[in-house]
Amino acid sequence: MSLQVEPRILPSMSTIRLRNVSKVFGDDSHKARALLQEGRSRDEILAETGYVVAVRDVNLDIEDGEIFVVMGLSGSGKSTLIRCINRLHPVTTGEVLIDGEDIVSASTDRLRELRRSKLAMVFQHFGLFPHRTVQENVEYGLKMQKMDVDERRARSETALEQVGLEGWGNRRPGDLSGGMQQRVGLARALATDADVLLMDEAFSALDPLIRREMQDDLLTLQRDLGKTIVFITHDLNEALKLGDHTAIMRDGQVVQVGTADEIVSQPSTEYVLEFTRDVDRSRVLTVGSIMRQPDTLVQGRDTVRTASARMRASDSDYMVLVDSNRQPLGLVLEEYVGPAIQRGVNDLGDVVSDSFVSCSTDDLLIDTYDSVIERQCIVAIDEHGQLAGVAEHLDILSSLAPATEITPAVSRSSHPANAHASTEAGAEQTLPAESTR
Repeated sequence: MSLQVEPRILPSMSTIRLRNVSKVFGDDSHKARALLQEGRSRDEILAETGYVVAVRDVNLDIEDGEIFVVMGLSGSGKSTLIRCINRLHPVTTGEVLIDGEDIVSASTDRLRELRRSKLAMVFQHFGLFPHRTVQENVEYGLKMQKMDVDERRARSETALEQVGLEGWGNRRPGDLSGGMQQRVGLARALATDADVLLMDEAFSALDPLIRREMQDDLLTLQRDLGKTIVFITHDLNEALKLGDHTAIMRDGQVVQVGTADEIVSQPSTEYVLEFTRDVDRSRVLTVGSIMRQPDTLVQGRDTVRTASARMRASDSDYMVLVDSNRQPLGLVLEEYVGPAIQRGVNDLGDVVSDSFVSCSTDDLLIDTYDSVIERQCIVAIDEHGQLAGVAEHLDILSSLAPATEITPAVSRSSHPANAHASTEAGAEQTLPAESTR
């Protein structure tokens, strides 16, 4: 059965839009297209024609300046999909829009121009020329653009500096470690100053420690450069660490798109649920994803007696005291209110407690453990320093338990809804890995 993904129209144009993109490996594209339109299943098409449906009916919006991760096991179609974006694989059906231009119908000359100036690719196995120096490898794309020698030399040196390889330009790739060779591949892509980086399993061949270093380096570079990056991986932890949004693929179809929080806390299919079961949720979930709206009191307007009445009405044992700009000042605890009334105290400032931890809504739960253990709660603030919500110990502990049921997919804030996602799309992988990676 074909998994239908309904695209949500964004208020501003995405850098990349995929609309009903399918890729079938076979000699007769017209026949493959007809079978897809008939709604024939992957297995039926394979049995009848010998053609392999690698990607089917994919709809994605990838926004300017984000890292968008496509994640799936071998055979899921993720690497085929990224090669459809730069048309290394001709698309069987659908549109691939780059800033509104459909590259599926682009001429050969126009496609060549796009690959040289707008789309740069970083491969899993580096793709370096062993007989050229590091600098010559980095300059290669610029040379193909017929750029002046001095300018391309300056650009390549800047790119090598950005990836931490300053001074290595005269060495050969064989003199470098695997991690350093991958940095050369990344520098080559950066040197072209392309708007979009397509990274296909770029870190998969690296040792775990070097891989983590490269992930951190990529995030640092992204903060400085703000490229649009499409990153392919089979590692869910890598996807959740790097991706502003992640699409999970299975059998050539996208089964869920979302942020790390959404995928871990709201898996939309049994397949995604199983995938996320062993994820360290404390390294994925943020304070903002588990916080709730607190009861509040305002300094200068409310009194101790007001606090007492509101706590009785809400059955709460504390409230957050804020100033007139909604910036948190402390907690007013039930245990302090009664004695204060008996003493005739009515100013909330005299009963405020600092038994809380203030943090950002973007902070990971793992970073709150040590500081919150002896405190009443976490008080989360937004980018303006205003109260955004609270989270107690029980909120944190309950959020760390793996999800036990799927959540029907809903419209995402900036990506296509998976409104008709079906667990039927999660059948076991059947395609040869070499065909649809």
